[in-house]
Amino acid sequence: MPEPTKEKLSYRLITGPDTQEFCERISTALAEGYVLHGSPAATFDGTEVIVAQAIVLPAAIASADAAVATAVDELDSQLDEEFDGEGHA
Repeated sequence: MPEPTKEKLSYRLITGPDTQEFCERISTALAEGYVLHGSPAATFDGTEVIVAQAIVLPAAIASADAAVATAVDELDSQLDEEFDGEGHA
C-alpha cells in the first residue's frame, strides 16, 4: 500500500470537463494507488459538464481511522474514571 509522501498527496480532488481526458486522469491515479473517496460531483457551467472526484491514498484512511480509534479509547477511559457508579458522571 503506497505511503503518503511529499510527491504524493494523501488527498486530491480532480476536477475538469467530463471528457475522456478526465477519465484517464482518474484511471492514472487509481493505477498509482489512490482509491475513490465518495461519489463524483457534476455541474453544468453553461457550456459543458464539469465533474469532480475525490481520491485518497489508503494509508491516509488507515491513519485517520487509527487516530479516531485512539481518541475514542481515550474518551472512554476518561468517562470510566469519572463515572461514580450511580448513573452520573
